[in-house]
Amino acid sequence: MNPTVDYLRISLLDRCNFRCQYCMPEGEELNYILQQNLLKPEELLTLLREVFVPLGFRRFRLTGGEPLLRPDVIEIVRDIATIPETQDLAMTTNGFLLAEKAEALHAAGLQRVNISLDSLHPDTFDKIIGNRAKSRWKQTWEGIQKAYEVGFDPLKINVVVIPGINDEEVLDLAALTVDRRWHVRFIEFMPVGNANLFTHKGWIPSEELRQRIRQHWGLQAASVTGAGPADIFQIPGAQGTLGFISQMSECFCDRCNRMRLSADGWLRPCLLDETGQIDLRSALRQGASLPELRQAVGHLLHLKPEINFKDRDNGTLTGTYSRTMSQIGG
Repeated sequence: MNPTVDYLRISLLDRCNFRCQYCMPEGEELNYILQQNLLKPEELLTLLREVFVPLGFRRFRLTGGEPLLRPDVIEIVRDIATIPETQDLAMTTNGFLLAEKAEALHAAGLQRVNISLDSLHPDTFDKIIGNRAKSRWKQTWEGIQKAYEVGFDPLKINVVVIPGINDEEVLDLAALTVDRRWHVRFIEFMPVGNANLFTHKGWIPSEELRQRIRQHWGLQAASVTGAGPADIFQIPGAQGTLGFISQMSECFCDRCNRMRLSADGWLRPCLLDETGQIDLRSALRQGASLPELRQAVGHLLHLKPEINFKDRDNGTLTGTYSRTMSQIGG
């Protein structure tokens, strides 16, 4: 049985103030979307109200690049939050600008936040994010603390585990859940637009990470389950949970309930397969009617189960993706 597709990930822009290798590969020349080609707030709201909501979308996540770099991010949050059908509104951020914006985001109606934190060691953190200047770890950590303080609860921490870089920190990162209502999610490093990083296996299977944690603390299935692809566990007695997103070692295509809308208006039905994308921005600006757009997106929804399973690894091993993760909307 195919899941109900009701979750739209919305990239607000493709730029970022970090340059993590798994998202923006070093040495790659990225052609950033020109300002005039970004979806305007009114275009985004029209698509949500007149196309996506009528087709059953109820849950929205703002991503990037780094969404907090967008000057009108608070207004966009407020506008989406006021759509009556919105059941869940979340954001994925690197947290660097979160301390100054967390309170306003929460007041505007943002319900949940996922923050990327790939290391607890400033030097390792700066290496992963491609930073060669003053360390950015402290300001990122302060953003996480501020988000929790203003009421984003539960708060999720995303960790991309990279062999030889931060994999020795798995136990320390898991420990963040013991006395905090934080949800730490370990994500298998994913070769989207990163072909040069995958001359050998660049990811660690989630089961191997679970086994490390199991041997140290014990590990049990959590009573709280998520609506996304993560398998949720808990250290016995911990306040928070541990999630494992295993897109490389444990296919979860049969659970996929989402589509992705890029900052320039391309609707993508599957992260791992570029089949069937629709340029909604161009169609909207060229005068396509809203019923026509609804029909096109509805057709893609109908095709999505087949797209999920056909050529799941399209591009993964050959490096044929036309966009990096930052350009897709991670």
